[in-house]
Amino acid sequence: MQTATAPAVEFIDVTKRFPGAAAPALDHVSLAVEPGELVCVLGTSGGGKTTFIKLINRLHDPDEGRVLVDGVNVAELDPVELRRRIGYVIQQTGLFPHMTVAQNIACVPKILKWDRGRIDARVDELLRLVHLDPAEFADRYPAQLSGGQQQRVGLVRALAAEPRIMLLDEPFGAIDALTRASLQDELLHIHRGSGKTFIFVTHDVAEAMKLATKILVVDAGRVQQFASPDELAARPATPFVRELLATQGFLAPTGRDAAPKASQEGR
Repeated sequence: MQTATAPAVEFIDVTKRFPGAAAPALDHVSLAVEPGELVCVLGTSGGGKTTFIKLINRLHDPDEGRVLVDGVNVAELDPVELRRRIGYVIQQTGLFPHMTVAQNIACVPKILKWDRGRIDARVDELLRLVHLDPAEFADRYPAQLSGGQQQRVGLVRALAAEPRIMLLDEPFGAIDALTRASLQDELLHIHRGSGKTFIFVTHDVAEAMKLATKILVVDAGRVQQFASPDELAARPATPFVRELLATQGFLAPTGRDAAPKASQEGR
């Protein structure tokens, strides 16, 4: 049973191995994500970022250790029911091409047997949240949307059933820079107004610095640092963290180091 003090997500000595791999994808990871955080999972390709979030919604199961959601071991939960409680957004949006925008957003609420009036109201509410006029966009098909519009619909579809936790796996990676910046602003607005826990995978240091309340840096399956953006920039814990930040100029002054290029506006 969930307790008032339970972390939204907790990893307890979690290891995940894949057949044929020379090393674990995640190696003895322990950490807790508090309710309402926006945690960016940052690192290079193959470092374990996507494996981390797929263990939360049981797209993978750990070989060792435990993953808890709201204080409950996910191994004790039905995977389908668990996934209906957790929003999931991927880079390719995953929209159903044969369904309209409204039908895509309504998918999980329909499965949960919401009544029609509640579903229609929720669809309209969410489209307005990301500045898509329901009268103009609800009946369009995904192929009739731009890439940025598709990503907006994918984001609010994951929010439709009011999940407490949102997992986002490089959702803006294939979007042009201007649209990406706009989507980041939308995400911050949604997060600040929702009180939900967001876990956001990215390889982009600037994106993590802009969005996160805390950043989890992983490399070769191991946690390198889990800290606020300011703490990360001021006191990188490992040579990997220092090098990752230095490649994009995000280091606090320490003699010869450059000043940070950005800080957490409004955080």
